[in-house]
Amino acid sequence: MAGEPQDDCLFCKIVAGEIPATIVRETETTVAFRDINPQAPTHVLVIPKAHYENAAALAAGAPELAADVLRETRAVADAENLDSYRLVFNTGSGAGQTVWHAHAHVLGGRGLQWPPG
Repeated sequence: MAGEPQDDCLFCKIVAGEIPATIVRETETTVAFRDINPQAPTHVLVIPKAHYENAAALAAGAPELAADVLRETRAVADAENLDSYRLVFNTGSGAGQTVWHAHAHVLGGRGLQWPPG
């Protein structure tokens, strides 16, 4: 069920404190932690504490929580002293989503060209 913790979800386990992560910020509704495979000098994931499969499901099922995640991306960027940064929401395996819990990537600390690569 959307919003409920999933036993097989890596990010639900991080929220529950069952798997360690380097937490940089936490609110009542979100957790932000460093990516274990950073793609930029700053690479922080911001997730809702409630489980939604991807950004589309989060936006449809809990728009206020989606707004919390987006607000936190800005707070992370400010805390990390990023003047410029990129936000990425991968939705679906074809877009590179590998963990099926909605999450935003906050990337910065170097020039980020578009398209990436």
